[in-house]
Parts: sequence; C-alpha cells; structure tokens
Amino acid sequence: MEITYTKYGDYLLPNLTLKPRKNENLNKYGLMRLDYLKKNKNALYQQLLMQDKLYDHLFSVSKESEDKVNYLINELARLDGTITEELKATNQMLWVQKMNNYKNNAEEIVLKELIYGESI
Repeated sequence: MEITYTKYGDYLLPNLTLKPRKNENLNKYGLMRLDYLKKNKNALYQQLLMQDKLYDHLFSVSKESEDKVNYLINELARLDGTITEELKATNQMLWVQKMNNYKNNAEEIVLKELIYGESI
C-alpha cells in the first residue's frame, strides 16, 4: 500500500481515507459505546479508528446489546410467572409496569457489562 502526502506549510500530511460503508445507523447502545470510548478509553478509540475497525466494533456491540436486552426481558418475564396473556387482557397497567421494570433491569445489566465493560 502506497501512502501519498499533501504539503501544508512546512508539513507533509498523509492522505488517509476510510473505506466507504453501507449507510447503517447505530442504535442507542452503539452510540453510548462510542461516547464511552471517546471520553474514557481514548487510546482504544484511536486504535480502533486508525485500524478502521471502530464501526465494526460499534455495530457488534449494538447487536449484542440488543440481543441480550431482549433475552433478559423474556427470561425475567418467564421466571416471574405472573406475566400472562390473561394479565395483559385484564390488567394492562400492571402488565406494562412489570414489563417496563424488566426492561429497565435488563438495560442496566447490559449497560454495565457490554457498554462500560464492568462485571456485575
């Protein structure tokens, strides 16, 4: 691979470009991971950026986070035993409260583990 340079004043700067990517949007977990890397893990952020692996990393974290949140919500609802279609039909507010509680618990776990890299 041959690198070309452009002269700016007394300096020669490399002409670096990133490969074109599909027009995909990151979900909230990918954006949170990006923000975390920029603010707290700048060396890792720079390394991934220079190796053109940043967006692959962010998309994998996005997908893994979303899958884990969905799995945890379903498991918490299954383990509860009171979340049924009958409850949903008879007492919708209670059903929504419980499901929102499970979603918040699952997101908290995923944020600590996958986004911020902490173990629980």
